Amino acid sequence: MTEERADSCELLCLDLPHAEEIREQLPVLGALEPAASAAKGLADPTRLKVAAALAAGDELCVCDLAWIVGQAQNLVSHHVRQLRSAGLATSRRDGRLVMYTLTAHGRALMGVLLGGDIDVAIEM
Repeated sequence: MTEERADSCELLCLDLPHAEEIREQLPVLGALEPAASAAKGLADPTRLKVAAALAAGDELCVCDLAWIVGQAQNLVSHHVRQLRSAGLATSRRDGRLVMYTLTAHGRALMGVLLGGDIDVAIEM
């Protein structure tokens, strides 16, 4: 007697017109790339903490970010670059300093991930 796999099915168990309606409403894979990139941008706990600090502090330099999150400047700099690459943060030069801030998209995503409670993320 062969053992049946719980995750396989020989029959379609759903309402075909409903399934077709769902399939037609799904975005094409290419349209999902920006969302996947943003999700990857916040997929690291340290990067998420850096983003939470930016959300709470509005605009910060790497040295301040490093002190706030308790990590080395080179590590924080790496994570801020990743946030920028994902379109979640921007930077501007202020003399010798580079100041970082979250984009509107970054703020919105942080609000969703943290339920609007940025203070909880800072205490991580």
